[in-house]
Amino acid sequence: MDVDTRLLRYFAAIAEEGNLTRAAHRLFVSQPSLTKQLKHLESQLGVRLFTRSSTGMRLTDAGRAFAARVPPVLAGWDAAVGETRSAARVLRVGFLASAAGDATQRIVSAFGEVRPGWRVDLEQAPWSDPSAGLATADVPVALLRLPFLGEEGCKVRVLFSERRCVALPSAHPLACRAEIAFPELWDEPVVVAPALKGAWRDHWLALSERDGREVCIGAVVEKPDEFLGAVASGHGIALVPASAPHFYARPDVVYVPVTGVSPSEIAVAWQPDAGDAVTDFVRCCVDVTRSRRTSCGTRWG
Repeated sequence: MDVDTRLLRYFAAIAEEGNLTRAAHRLFVSQPSLTKQLKHLESQLGVRLFTRSSTGMRLTDAGRAFAARVPPVLAGWDAAVGETRSAARVLRVGFLASAAGDATQRIVSAFGEVRPGWRVDLEQAPWSDPSAGLATADVPVALLRLPFLGEEGCKVRVLFSERRCVALPSAHPLACRAEIAFPELWDEPVVVAPALKGAWRDHWLALSERDGREVCIGAVVEKPDEFLGAVASGHGIALVPASAPHFYARPDVVYVPVTGVSPSEIAVAWQPDAGDAVTDFVRCCVDVTRSRRTSCGTRWG
């Protein structure tokens, strides 16, 4: 019988957290999806792995026996995959949206000079995974925006920051403004990424800068094209990085700088034991962004 390693990771997370909701947040999946995958695993094994209680999920005897075996299996699989990829001289790099912006290809080129013969595979993650694949160990290193869930378990280096602006439908009354104070947007419905809890979502809703005002969710989207469509259709506005107009220009969406909100920080994050190739990639990220200077509210450093 073959079992998908992703199912094993789901089982391990539930066993460690003892709670479906916390495990779902950790894995960046919805709770119903996680429940469905658990049932699928139990069906494949032909045993019940957990029982529900008032305090959460409790392992059955079969579940405890399985839990003792799963971590070594996953560790062995991860080691085998890592060694295979190293031998293949391919570095997989996760990223969100525009990654490190215009500097991304310069970073990749710099890495190629440091490690001739190596290839960088850039793998875009959906907005539902702010860790860009790090949390599930799908990639050893990622270009992403802070904060993200699981940040405390990774090494992180801030590369630069940029101010935030607001994406508005072109027909919005504030679309013609040169700048908007954040309080003017507090009562507007907002377009958000899938309903995750935590610091990443709070940052993009600017909850700490709303003076206690509740957020009205106008639409929930997972991909950039869906986001732009929701804004253009008037379902809501959204705080975005100042570089968004460069990568996501549309005639029916306008981007206006916002005052009164903190900037967005772009970082490279990596697994602590990721290896020498990742160390070289991180060094290239730092060197390239340190030498870059831009205008329009972006600080590189």
